[in-house]
Parts: sequence; C-alpha cells; structure tokens
Amino acid sequence: MYYPMSINWFPLWLSLRVAAISTALALAIGLWLAWILANRQFRGKELLDTAVTLPLVLPPTVLGYYLLVFLGRHSPIGQLYEWLFGGPLVFSWQAAVVAALFHSTPLLVKSARAAFESVDRSYERAARNLGASELRLFWRVTLPLARRSILAAAALAFARSLGDFGVTLMIAGNIPGRTQTVALAIYDAVEAGKGNVALVLVLIISALAMLILTVANRLTSSPYGPRQTAL
Repeated sequence: MYYPMSINWFPLWLSLRVAAISTALALAIGLWLAWILANRQFRGKELLDTAVTLPLVLPPTVLGYYLLVFLGRHSPIGQLYEWLFGGPLVFSWQAAVVAALFHSTPLLVKSARAAFESVDRSYERAARNLGASELRLFWRVTLPLARRSILAAAALAFARSLGDFGVTLMIAGNIPGRTQTVALAIYDAVEAGKGNVALVLVLIISALAMLILTVANRLTSSPYGPRQTAL
C-alpha cells in the first residue's frame, strides 16, 4: 500500500529566515571590518585579520563550544540577553542566526576587503580634493565601484548561512518546530530512514545553492565580456 510522503517545511523556512537575517548582519559588520582592513594601517591589524579569519578554519564543534561559553546563560552576554528579552539566547532560533553569522561573516569580509582594495584610488583622491567626507566618499564612490563583488560575496554568505550544521547544532540545538534548520532536518530524516524526505530537501537545497552560485558568478564576471589581448 502506498503512503503519501509528509514533509515538514518548517526547517526550510527557518533556514531561509536565518540566512537572510545573518546575511544582513554580516553585511553591516563585514563591510565595516573590510573597509578598515583595506584602508587603515594600525597596530594589531594582522591580529584583527587573523581573528576575523579564524572561524573559517576552526572545526564547527570548537567554534560552537566558544559560542556556548560566551553566550551561555552564565556568561555576561547571555545574562544581558536574557534580561533584555526574557529568555536565554542558546537553544533558540536567534542562536541559529548567531551560528550562521559567525560562519558567513569571515567569507564576506575577505571578499569585500579584496573588492575595496581593487578600487581605483584616483577616484577616491579626486573626491577628497572636492571636499567629500570619508563617510560620503564611502557611500558615493567606494561602495558603488565595489558593489558587484560585494553583492556576490553577500550571495555566497547567504548560501553558507543556509547550510550551516555543526555550530547551529551546538548552540541552537535540534528542536523540531523551534530550532531545526534544513541541514538538521536532512540529518534527522536520514537517521530515521526517511530517504524520500531527505532526498526532497537535499534537491531543494542543491537547487538553491546552484541558483545562488549562478547569481554570484554573474556578478563577478565582467559586464563588458572577456578582455581582449593585443596581437
């Protein structure tokens, strides 16, 4: 007898919401850090760069442990969050946002820094000579010149946030209907022998990833076509 396949779509919608919020936060934090690293010389710059890059190389369990220590109910940050919002941060969907943020921000910072460093400095010098402030220079000159690379980096950060597993499991848990993202739902489906459910979710995530990568590739390719070499 055939039994219809029942899929809980909550993990997919939660993953999309977590990825959207974490990408927006990564843009706000990452662009500032990338601009500083690209345009300022100061003592401790290499240390800051290393700290920003560290989440890319740490095992997810190590990063998750650090976040549990710094954001847990007995930490100052965790206690402040609980006092402000009436509940703990860990094992909530907001913790899943934090997990995705720590995995996506380093990637965005690296890409945005490279984009800022590739901007032709002559445009910035001309704007300064015309009296533009640093803030106006950033919004009207630097950011528009680097926008395609930054949008591509944001797309990749969204994709990375969408697929986070280890850090999310450590600090948000795997609570169905509350903190279970699509990556965790796929794992549970495989463990429970629900191969059809896992396959559908895998195909959806794969299609989304391919779409995001296509957008990122289009943004990073030259709008004027391939560069011609002189004969």
